[in-house]
Amino acid sequence: MSETPIAQVRETLDGLYRSESGRILATLIRLLGDFDLAEDAMHDAFAAALERWPQDGLPASPRAWLISTGRHKAIDGLRRRARFDASQDKIADQLLPGGDFAPADAGIEADESVPDDQLRLIFTCCHPALAPEGRLALTLREVCGLTTEEIARAFLTTAPTLAQRIVRAKAKIRDERLPYQVPAPEELPARLDAVLQVVYLMFNEGYSASAGASLTRADLSTEAIRLGRLLLELLPEPEGMGLLALMLLQESRRAARTTPSGELILLEDQDRTQWDRALIAEGVKLVERALLSRRFGPYTLQAAIAAVHSEAGSAAATDWPQIVALYGLLARAVPSPVVELNRAVAVAMRDGPEAGLVLIDGLFAQGQLKEYHLAHSARADLCRRLGRKGDARASYERALALTQQEPERRFLEKRLRELESR
Repeated sequence: MSETPIAQVRETLDGLYRSESGRILATLIRLLGDFDLAEDAMHDAFAAALERWPQDGLPASPRAWLISTGRHKAIDGLRRRARFDASQDKIADQLLPGGDFAPADAGIEADESVPDDQLRLIFTCCHPALAPEGRLALTLREVCGLTTEEIARAFLTTAPTLAQRIVRAKAKIRDERLPYQVPAPEELPARLDAVLQVVYLMFNEGYSASAGASLTRADLSTEAIRLGRLLLELLPEPEGMGLLALMLLQESRRAARTTPSGELILLEDQDRTQWDRALIAEGVKLVERALLSRRFGPYTLQAAIAAVHSEAGSAAATDWPQIVALYGLLARAVPSPVVELNRAVAVAMRDGPEAGLVLIDGLFAQGQLKEYHLAHSARADLCRRLGRKGDARASYERALALTQQEPERRFLEKRLRELESR
């Protein structure tokens, strides 16, 4: 192999980590049978690639190379520790029969068939033997790659508390030897809801990152859509169709949601010619199939709302009465203050800002959404449209204090400056 400039290797590895680390980790967990060992192995493999690829050149299958190298390094570490603990030697022999290392790419396929390792990992993390809060926290950490701090903010809890949930979930998987597999076909329907929820959370973090310098994380939303397609192949249920439709319809707007410099653009201000019409057509077809089944649920209703938006040429031309009605159905199916907030915004578009503001203030009066920055931002916008400058300023400032995302912070700061200049 010819040498490769180290800058090119770094760039390649950065891209691989963003796009492939989840799948690499999932395969290493299957091969090694331990979450923490697999995480260490993956990081060791990336470090080894940074050292070897500049001299050896890029391998034909970088992901396969990283998986195989990570596996071998983990086994090598176990064998070194076996000098002090005989049980580690037994584990190493189980992981690599024959007692010696295979070539770097041997036995590791670059492409997995359905069901793949990441889907197996999701089903393991969502096993019913785990506590519900542990299932979600573990999946967001291991499948989505979110930090403990990011997940803790989403759960409105502390990082140490969240970390303990993850530790307990991993221990239960290890101690009870929970199977690393997609359930049998007859078990799938009972397990589907938990997995759909995790894929939805994964997509949401990709569609609107909870924190950081970027509005979105394309790696997560792309992977969630891929997994959504796999789930639909495994079990073509209406809610699986609804979830995939929702993700496709939301993803169709990606190019229009930010300026070239990364600034946030609201839905009403987006250039709709940039929306991906192929994704919209696929999403609309799926949501129509799900609705025709009459066995749909909240994901399908949300997809129907997204479909109504996708059919409108502008915010003013949107069928707001239909969206209000769909949010009413959604609120009955899954009562939630966030759903009620979205319905209030739709009511404001249908009946005027005063009607929406009454509903939002009612939610605040019930003690709900006080720590939710989007609720304060929505209230601020309605106050601004009503000319209530002081109330708008207070709500924008509260939203600004709560948000952890830089594009949202810059947007809110811009709104405050515009408010002062009026």
